Amino acid sequence: MNKGDLVNAMAKCQHETKVSAERWLNCTLNCIAEGLKKHQALRLVGFGSFAVKARKGRIGRNPRTGAAIKIKPGKKVSFHAGDELKKTI
Repeated sequence: MNKGDLVNAMAKCQHETKVSAERWLNCTLNCIAEGLKKHQALRLVGFGSFAVKARKGRIGRNPRTGAAIKIKPGKKVSFHAGDELKKTI
C-alpha cells in the first residue's frame, strides 16, 4: 500500500473526498514528524509507538573500495507494534 492507496481507503471509509482525506493524512504525518523532531514519543494504544533513538558512530566499509570509513552518530526512528496490531497481522 502506498500513500495514494491509503488516501483512497480513508476517503472511502469516512465517505469523504480524496482531497479531504489527503489533507487529514498530511496533517497527521506532519504532527507525528514534528513531535518526533522535538524528541517526543508517540504512543497509539493498541497500534504501536514511535520514538527517536540515538545511533552511535561506527567504522564501516565502502562497498566499492573496501576502505574503512567513519560513520557519524545520528538519530533513527523506531516503531514498536502494539498488541492489537500484532493480533491483526
